[in-house]
Amino acid sequence: MHPSPSLRQLRYLIALSETRHFRKAAEKVGISQPSLSLQIGNLEELLGLRLFERGRGPVTLTPEGREVLSRAQRAVDEVRAIVDLSGTLKTGLAGTIRLGTTPTIGPYLLPYVVEQLHATYPDLRLYIRESAPRDLRDELLGGNLDLMLTQLPEAGANLTSRRLFREPLLLAVPSDHALAGQAALSESDLAGLNVLSLGPAYTLHSQITAICHQHGALLSRDYEGTSLDALRQMVGMGMGVAFLPRLYARSEIEGRRSNVTMVPFKGNKIMRSIGLVWRDGASPVMFERLSNAIIQSVRQNLQSGPLPVIIG
Repeated sequence: MHPSPSLRQLRYLIALSETRHFRKAAEKVGISQPSLSLQIGNLEELLGLRLFERGRGPVTLTPEGREVLSRAQRAVDEVRAIVDLSGTLKTGLAGTIRLGTTPTIGPYLLPYVVEQLHATYPDLRLYIRESAPRDLRDELLGGNLDLMLTQLPEAGANLTSRRLFREPLLLAVPSDHALAGQAALSESDLAGLNVLSLGPAYTLHSQITAICHQHGALLSRDYEGTSLDALRQMVGMGMGVAFLPRLYARSEIEGRRSNVTMVPFKGNKIMRSIGLVWRDGASPVMFERLSNAIIQSVRQNLQSGPLPVIIG
């Protein structure tokens, strides 16, 4: 491999181009004039180029020297930017984070989070990819994502997770259903109900399957919804009932005309956990700061009114 110029040599080159005098350049970088002359000579020998015209009076860059100088300045600037960025990353959030999120969470949570993140960390860029949890996990483990916002638990070797909050699951029933007039439900009310659910690619499916098995509900196998909106529409058609997350109901149902009624469970006994997941060994400090920022946003925007989410 061909040897590369050192960062120190590039800085000496820049200093000499600015002062056009070996003694002044040496004073500027804090070394002796012979040492500077030696380093410039070594740089020219390494590159196989004559960078300066030497003679009486000021030194002058050669055409080759001007080309090398422009790239040297960019290289030194980039290294300085890395140092500046590292300082920012130690004290806050900056750079680009690639975040994967599931369709059952991201659209109803991230608008609040993104607004706060942009106000608090203007140097942060958040690349967001929305997909089913199984696909997100594969991309996370493959290095295409930095972390994922998903329902927990998220099983997988070499992954670290942090729970952010828990949100109630409500039962969506047709507005003319016998349960629509109840203020709150017990698990025993689920017995015999036909429950619609998302497909197995979603963690919510596993949770709902367990709930149905435990309380005598019937999980529909005829059709598995591809989105929360699809489930809501099928409920409105009288095809069954469905468990829908609190954040979804807040965003898409409450305050609107609908043929679907959302009924809570007594004591919020049926909930799901939401958290961040990242690879073991990744930047825990940055992701912990991002976790705290999400929690702060949730606390400010989603803990008011009935059925608030529960932090932690």
